[in-house]
Amino acid sequence: MTALQKITLGEHIRQIHRHEPIVADAEYRLLGMRSKIGGPFVRETKLGTEISAQKLNRVQKGDFIYSRLFAWQGSFGIVPEEMDGCYVSNEFPLFELDTTRISPQYLVYWFGLPDIQKKIEADCSGSTPITRNRYKEEYFSSLMLPFPSITKQRRTVTNLKALSARINKAKHLRQAIQADAQAMLHSAFQQVIEGAKFCSMSEVAPIVRRKVEVEMDGEYPELGVRSFGKGTFHKPVLNGIDVGTKKLYSMNPGDLVFSNVFSWEGAIAVVQPEDEGRVGSHSFITCVPKPSITTADFLRFYLLTEVGLEKVRQASPGGAGRNRTLGLKKLEKIEVPVPAYDKQLWFDSLQTKAAAIKQAQSANQTELDALLPAILDKAFKGEL
Repeated sequence: MTALQKITLGEHIRQIHRHEPIVADAEYRLLGMRSKIGGPFVRETKLGTEISAQKLNRVQKGDFIYSRLFAWQGSFGIVPEEMDGCYVSNEFPLFELDTTRISPQYLVYWFGLPDIQKKIEADCSGSTPITRNRYKEEYFSSLMLPFPSITKQRRTVTNLKALSARINKAKHLRQAIQADAQAMLHSAFQQVIEGAKFCSMSEVAPIVRRKVEVEMDGEYPELGVRSFGKGTFHKPVLNGIDVGTKKLYSMNPGDLVFSNVFSWEGAIAVVQPEDEGRVGSHSFITCVPKPSITTADFLRFYLLTEVGLEKVRQASPGGAGRNRTLGLKKLEKIEVPVPAYDKQLWFDSLQTKAAAIKQAQSANQTELDALLPAILDKAFKGEL
């Protein structure tokens, strides 16, 4: 393989400054940058009065752009036509490339290589995680790149675009499968609860508190609940001496558990078999469904729907965050649908199938995420 000629990037680029002073009553479409060479996106639109900076840099179609703060994560791209006229702060340097020597898209792909991202991270300066990762323009300009001819660069870009399109198509298909599965669940749920009676939580799934007697030399593995319906997770083990005056309660598989400070944003889950033996503080409320009346999975699904979650929010008075605490008495009064038990079991079986689909698609997503870096590596080694 012919050795590639190394060029200094600064000799073939020109930094662009189109700074404009902020006008109070003007609207500004502001760009952000995705990681993994995902390119720019319109982050938000703000009035001049809402912007603290004195000036912004206006972008044009074809500008090469990167994020100084997240360059180490591959935040490089090219401004597309639909973002022409948007604005960025000084944290997003803009450049014009000598396109007779460098293909802009080839350069973007080059910054997608994991080894290059590691080099960029090593070049960054600062003492904190944020400032350390700020990639200054002088580092960018001083890069030495082994580039082939412009003809070969363009040919490589064509091949990579075709492969990237296939990867994106697979990702969109994965998202569509997950969306279809969730839509199927919601449709089936509405059919199941049609005409069903509503009962209070205290009638069908009363609160059960199982206080744990803490011993000084004991160990107590804690359980947590993620927001947005994302299930349980395991916290570190507490030693008895560290528990102090904190009250602990056991949570058994099959319990419906609420984080009383974050239930309003969907911190509601079912304790899983692998969670057995774990405990929670007084901030976690456990409800136990009555046998042959209702199931924890069915209740969880309802309480995470828009209608159900609104009832939880109404039972969590106060402001935002930790000030919105789910009251025990209010939780007991929340009314939930109670269709025939066999219908609930049928719906739970659908939930199990949908969860299996989601798990399979998550594994597929991991493989897809690793595919582009592997393809880039082969492309830049001339093995594609």
